[in-house]
Amino acid sequence: MKIMYDINLSRIYELVINSDPGYAFLLEGNSLIQNKLVIAHVFAHGDFFKNNAWFRGTNRGMVESMAVNARRIREYEFQYGRGEVEKLLDAALAIQEHIDPRRFVKKKTEKKREIESPSPYEDIWSIGEAKEDEPKEQTKKFPPSPEKDLLEFIINNSYVLKDWQKDILDMVRQEMFYFWPQIETKIMNEGWATLWHARIMRELDLTDEEILEFARLHSGIIQSNRMQLNPYLLGLKIFEDILKRWDNQAESKERSAPSKEQGMAKIFEVREMENDISFIRNYLTKDLVQELDLYLYKKQGQQWKVTDTDWETVREGIIAKLINGGFPYLVVEDGDYEKNGHLYIKHLHEGIDLDIYYLEKTLPYVFYLWGKPVHLETVLEGRSIVFNFDGNKTQRTGL
Repeated sequence: MKIMYDINLSRIYELVINSDPGYAFLLEGNSLIQNKLVIAHVFAHGDFFKNNAWFRGTNRGMVESMAVNARRIREYEFQYGRGEVEKLLDAALAIQEHIDPRRFVKKKTEKKREIESPSPYEDIWSIGEAKEDEPKEQTKKFPPSPEKDLLEFIINNSYVLKDWQKDILDMVRQEMFYFWPQIETKIMNEGWATLWHARIMRELDLTDEEILEFARLHSGIIQSNRMQLNPYLLGLKIFEDILKRWDNQAESKERSAPSKEQGMAKIFEVREMENDISFIRNYLTKDLVQELDLYLYKKQGQQWKVTDTDWETVREGIIAKLINGGFPYLVVEDGDYEKNGHLYIKHLHEGIDLDIYYLEKTLPYVFYLWGKPVHLETVLEGRSIVFNFDGNKTQRTGL
């Protein structure tokens, strides 16, 4: 975003931080009406941060935590050199999304079977029978079950990282936990803020010139794009549709003038309980898909082509891109692969192939952090492939 702003391809009107108290920073060059709109937008973001269930576990003192982290990183730069610190940060940022945001959810443990104590005369029944070989002790797997939190696994088990490097990796990991709810609620959060900045601005006593400037700004925010979803537009339309449908339901039940309370109560309930996946699955309707002209598309040969317009398929296609924050789902399958300390990572393929260019650029970073060869299993065009990086080059082997 900062790069796009620097080269004059986009404009950053505000920056809002999920903290207690909340902080918002406005651009110096904003006009008065722009700042009015931004303040209204920011108020709604603050409400969302405070009341949405997915934000309840976030660190509300992250501003202070980040300031402390920045100071520690500057100290490490002084001790070990800026080049070394930046090299480590580059590696950490390449895999920063691979954490486990559900780490506190307890896994159900299997109930142990009760084994009856054997009778003292049990061996009488086996007289004359050949004794079975005692089962061989199985080699313990490391980790015992697939580990989703790649950053944590590397911090705890790397062969080469020093304490200061682990400290920086943990800073990146903790900051990613802070940002994860924003990743999971982007459409809802922006839709909620857009809904309320529009309602607040319409209540203000604006001049004709300000009304025109607001209309121009608002239309730019919710402008549709034929190649990607606009989260501001999609979130806004779904919230408006919920308002309308629940108000109409109340009207039909009471057979009187429509009550505005039912719809308003419902959108506040949705704002509190949902994330983007449940929001879209539960409230994106056939009529909305048709109104917004939503479709699935992909590149076939040299052309981009529409592949499906069925509303349920479109809805599930949007959801598929939101699972795990839209990032590939990777797990550490084996931290001692081939009994040589190699790291074996598995991509749980869900119909979308990995970006091979990004993959081949990222494996050297993982090798740098782990200290030994790294292997990544994935599926490409229906075939299982393992990418291996030994510190010099990346090779592919089929399974």
